[in-house]
Amino acid sequence: MVNRLRLNDKIVREQIPEEDRDFQVFDTEIRGLSIRVMRSGERSFVLDYRFAGRQRRMVIGRWPEWSVTAARERARELRRVIDEGSDPLGERGALREAPRFKDMIERYLAEHASTLAPLSASDQKSFLTKLVAPHWANKLVTEITPQDVVKLLNIIAQGRARPSKAKPNNRARKLQGKKPTPIRANRVGETLRKMFNLAVQWGWRTDNPASGFKKRIETARERFLSHEEIARLAEVLDAAEDQRAASIIRICMLTGARVGEVRQARFEQFNLELGIWSKPAATTKQRKVHRVPISADVAAIVRQRALVVRKKNPWLFPGDVPGQPVKEIRRFWINVQREANLPDVRIHDLRHTFASLLVSGGASLEMIGKLLGHSQIQTTLRYAHLMDSPLRAGVDAVAGMFRPRPKIVHDADAAVEEKCA
Repeated sequence: MVNRLRLNDKIVREQIPEEDRDFQVFDTEIRGLSIRVMRSGERSFVLDYRFAGRQRRMVIGRWPEWSVTAARERARELRRVIDEGSDPLGERGALREAPRFKDMIERYLAEHASTLAPLSASDQKSFLTKLVAPHWANKLVTEITPQDVVKLLNIIAQGRARPSKAKPNNRARKLQGKKPTPIRANRVGETLRKMFNLAVQWGWRTDNPASGFKKRIETARERFLSHEEIARLAEVLDAAEDQRAASIIRICMLTGARVGEVRQARFEQFNLELGIWSKPAATTKQRKVHRVPISADVAAIVRQRALVVRKKNPWLFPGDVPGQPVKEIRRFWINVQREANLPDVRIHDLRHTFASLLVSGGASLEMIGKLLGHSQIQTTLRYAHLMDSPLRAGVDAVAGMFRPRPKIVHDADAAVEEKCA
């Protein structure tokens, strides 16, 4: 059988498969190009060449999807690459094994997100798998460009439709329209920037396409309870049937602690003689031990809980699951909002209220930051404007000293003025 011909589609079509072996018919025009005929009857174009002393065989494509003309042109391109000292088959294998974005997510969650607070790690895993992966999962890490980042963050900022309850009944649902989520886009952008910084360290790419992403404007929520609202809240908590949840809210208000820190509090963390609460690193957002003084009211709540909680149970607020603390008090807080007429108040706003009361009491920003457990002064600076009130009172007092007094007109002077007139 002739195994070297000037290939054309007619010759390829006329090749008869053999039962016991595969065979090749080489092209006389391009060195190494051949049509490979399989026992099954399938035909494909391949290029045989040597690189670094090794025999290599690269599949170009199947016939008839690839014509002889197209295969010959591709073979010419590959021959030029080989003559320049590169191995196209090796490059194809490296490209096949190159990390894709789904691999990047997996490594990031395992090596970095695992060191974050559980809530932060869970949140990042959620938006990476639900918002980012559907767009980029199979993309090579090296293929993602700054334009891709901008496009993705724009989509996330626009929001997405999600089911919501039309009535309290869980079965009654309707589809809401899109709700803009610019802050979510910012959080995704920050996470992507961190991921690509790590990718550079891992040697997966040489630059960070998310380093200069445009951050959307964020307006920090500022909701502070007035003295009247605090009184209404205290009244509702005193009358609540679930005093376990009510005590969690009270401690949040009296210490400025995050609700997660209070839920996971243990008796051993409180030194009632010294009046100190030592929060372990595992429960704090900054992942550091945080020691704060507590008032007599908080100490009284801890003593009262010690009377109602079974002995040897370490949790200040045991949950319904044995051996676990309270998981959530969302439903309780919804009832409190309704009964205290505080529809727009979140539990976290109690923390802001605690800080505002400290400011009104003359506390410095440094003191507030230490009590709230802020690791960065920028976080505490959000309360700086509240310090304007005592400053303004001082300015008004000084201004009062120079304010012109009203002129007193005596009756005699008035008569003289009237006569002159």
